[in-house]
Amino acid sequence: MSSIVYSNKFLIWSKKNLFSSWINTLLTVFSIYFIYEVSFFFLDWAVFKADFLTNFKGERIIDRTFCSKNIEPGSYGACWAIIHVRFYQFMYGFYPAAEVWRVNLVFFLLPFALVAIFFDKVPFRKYFLYFTLAFPFIAFYLLYGGPSLTTVGTNKWGGLLVTLFLGVTGIALAFPLSIALALGRRSNMPIISLICVIFIEFIRGVPLITLLFTANVMLPLFLPDGVSPDNLLRALVAVTLFQSAYMAEAIRGGLQAIPRGQIEAARSMGLTYWQSTRKIVLPQALRISIPPIVNTSIGLFKDTSLVLIIGLFDLLGIGRAALADMTWTKLYYEVYVFISIVFFIFCFAMSRYSLYLEKKLKTDNSS
Repeated sequence: MSSIVYSNKFLIWSKKNLFSSWINTLLTVFSIYFIYEVSFFFLDWAVFKADFLTNFKGERIIDRTFCSKNIEPGSYGACWAIIHVRFYQFMYGFYPAAEVWRVNLVFFLLPFALVAIFFDKVPFRKYFLYFTLAFPFIAFYLLYGGPSLTTVGTNKWGGLLVTLFLGVTGIALAFPLSIALALGRRSNMPIISLICVIFIEFIRGVPLITLLFTANVMLPLFLPDGVSPDNLLRALVAVTLFQSAYMAEAIRGGLQAIPRGQIEAARSMGLTYWQSTRKIVLPQALRISIPPIVNTSIGLFKDTSLVLIIGLFDLLGIGRAALADMTWTKLYYEVYVFISIVFFIFCFAMSRYSLYLEKKLKTDNSS
């Protein structure tokens, strides 16, 4: 019975939205045909006629000359063997193979560090939060090394490891800084407000690629003689400052949406500025700011590919390096499709979590 009801609702919806006029009907038919053709061609290229580990002769693919499209005339299937051969570098860069268990351990522990942030109803949530606070130090110790562990310099990091490190760490560090900037810009103290305005507008007015160059060249000038941070730390500073400026404006928009009467009511109850901000204003502002915050975070995660210009090999950089190898050159579609899928998975996950938070916190005031 329920299936009949849903079928009737679908038919009514289709007639109203897809076939309401001859123009809509024509556009709907054309769109269905276009989607069918594109999907069929992509699946044919990526799956049905593709080479994975062996070609159509059953020979193991060790370089591009063994791909079917380079042997059989008219063959156009993808040659995914390049992803299989270079998969280690796509994930870990040039991290020593004997120490890669440390990276895998960090990847394994990351969900446990995030579970207390993403979900409220988790058993032993208090202990998970303690682990979340300690996780950055644990992760750095495992990745970089220290007592009882071999030191692995950041110049050997690469691939997805660098992308996640810059993306996750940059967002985490930028969030508290952006809150301070948003509050500072709305401050009644002219000096504090002016400093925050200048910082935000300057960072927003400069491309990230310029900040990366600046951090790479000028950051050592502000440090004592003999102290020279590596390129990854310089890139992290630039990414954090860039993200904090954009996130601060998103949070400021949330702060401006809070009715003035709530602040006045808090003051009439004897709450100080910081008490009213922490308990009343900021929680509501952050809920309202969830969509733009996630939007800027997704943008930052994709912008991490720009670190290639200062010598860091992130996921995209490893892909470009693989294509520079003469044994795998000209396999552009396979490499870029794989990288696109990886970026899409992480960005789509962030987007879905944003929708989950919006639904949970009911940030839509229209309802």
